[in-house]
Amino acid sequence: MAGHSKWANIQHRKGRQDEKRQRVWTRVVREIMVAARTGGGDPAANPRLRLAIEKAKAANMPADTVRRNIDKATGNLEGVNYEEIRYEGYGIGGAAIIVDTMTDNRVRTVAEVRHVFSKYGGNMGSEGSVAFQFRNVGQLIFAPGTSEEKVMEVALDAGAEDVIADDDGAIEVLTAPNDFEAVRQKLEAAGLAPEVAEVTLRAENTVDLEGEDAERMQKLIDALEDLDDTQEVYHNANLGGDA
Repeated sequence: MAGHSKWANIQHRKGRQDEKRQRVWTRVVREIMVAARTGGGDPAANPRLRLAIEKAKAANMPADTVRRNIDKATGNLEGVNYEEIRYEGYGIGGAAIIVDTMTDNRVRTVAEVRHVFSKYGGNMGSEGSVAFQFRNVGQLIFAPGTSEEKVMEVALDAGAEDVIADDDGAIEVLTAPNDFEAVRQKLEAAGLAPEVAEVTLRAENTVDLEGEDAERMQKLIDALEDLDDTQEVYHNANLGGDA
């Protein structure tokens, strides 16, 4: 993905998230519950739960709501048990897609994901069919116009793996997942506020789509994101134009 323009993709995703603000809480709650159930209810000892709590704060979720769902997940309160299921498939032009879900009904979820792939011109794949094309990393992306020199100096000193300048002027910092928090804290302390900061799946290579193909791919991505059980959608499409 190095050297490609992805700023338009990021801005589209942020806009979609703003449109669906009312659904953000549902997804954050599920992430909190699964993180707490698998790693314990103490954020200090559970990095995944810390990140989920930060997402909750960014979504203006009350602290008592966060605590109540941690208690549900750790057995202190009765709650729904969600399981994590990952689906893989192909979009327009053979672009790779990964859909991470959390569900209390596996049969319902797989049927809904398969239906969307089929309806919007994609194809469901088997487990492992596209996952090898992605890498689990910490990713911080800075808006065009940010000082590349300053970002590079602070990020590399803090332990980042790489700093990439994209064609559109955006700057991308990559870290090992375990180093993500430390690098982000150092960057923010230096007055460098990222537009995107997350532990994510990053495509190793991209598929360039333009015009109608880009529009069709965006519709497929949007439809997958709109499913109730979807937590995240990852893909390796570089969408040109206004898609």
